[in-house]
Amino acid sequence: MTQRAIRVLVADDSALAREMLVQILDSDDEIEIVGVATDGQEAVDLAASASPDLVTMDIHMPRMDGLKAIESIMAFSPVPILVVSSSVYGEGVGRAFDALEAGALEVMKKPEPRDWADLQEIAADLIRRVKLLSRIPVITHLRGKRAARPVVVTEPGTETNVAGARPEIVAIGSSTGGPSALLNVLGRLPTDYPLPILVAQHIAEGFVPGLVAWLDAGCKIRVVVAQDGMPVLPGVAYFAPTGVNLTLERHRLRLNEPKAGQLYVPSADTLFESVTHSRGPAAIGVILTGMGADGSGGLKLMRDAGATTIAQDEETSTVFGMPKAAAERGAASLVLPVHDIAAELERLVSATA
Repeated sequence: MTQRAIRVLVADDSALAREMLVQILDSDDEIEIVGVATDGQEAVDLAASASPDLVTMDIHMPRMDGLKAIESIMAFSPVPILVVSSSVYGEGVGRAFDALEAGALEVMKKPEPRDWADLQEIAADLIRRVKLLSRIPVITHLRGKRAARPVVVTEPGTETNVAGARPEIVAIGSSTGGPSALLNVLGRLPTDYPLPILVAQHIAEGFVPGLVAWLDAGCKIRVVVAQDGMPVLPGVAYFAPTGVNLTLERHRLRLNEPKAGQLYVPSADTLFESVTHSRGPAAIGVILTGMGADGSGGLKLMRDAGATTIAQDEETSTVFGMPKAAAERGAASLVLPVHDIAAELERLVSATA
């Protein structure tokens, strides 16, 4: 039985960009272009009439921009959306992350003429993302998910935070849907939150500085890109740079090259393992939305060492892959809606003060 082709709608106001995206995607036998939109309003209309499996969406377009188009599509014709935009650097970078908050699944940099020497690699990456994201189920009104009660999954004999160890650090792993989930968590923490926070977020190359700037603007705590040897300070969230693993060594950060064949970079597993070795029960581990199983093994190590471990619940996860893998492995002592995680991080600190 022949598998149905992935139906893709391309939305971009640049004729050159549209032609390039269509040619790249059309070169794969498993992908079918079912519509081409030149502005946001046309994208909204075609998303409703052409029933695509995925939309590639530019941000800056006439009549209706990509952000408003995403909000409309996710409200009335929900479909996986991949943002392909030049808004990666400079003043416009926040728009790409606003698109993720509105319901888009991922962002990637739009290829420019100077990138065309690497067009084959860019094309392979685009096709891979389209195939992967098109399989993700999405729902309407991503911003209006109702609150859910926390689920405590601690079993007798496996209690966390042994001997009432006072937490000294928070480690977070996230992937697809992570930027908006991170804003939900970090953005609710107070300026004087007393713990440093280390974050491993899977994201396309070139987007970490923009993500950090976007989160820093929306949070009371400081958000920075980690540097090798940097001391960890309370009330600061440190993000792994592109292409390296973030680890903790005593009171300083270390950036390490990925191991051969490592699938996810930065690795949540590597971060969680280093925090376990450095802090043991005096740590908090959090795993947020994302595809795959990265972080489940490291989070299990944290829980076994007596640390408190939290997984985002299915209802508020864009993709319930990483949290589900952690829960099934017995790595999470608590499963919470994303909007309740910050309050739990505060409670854990005050409970042991």
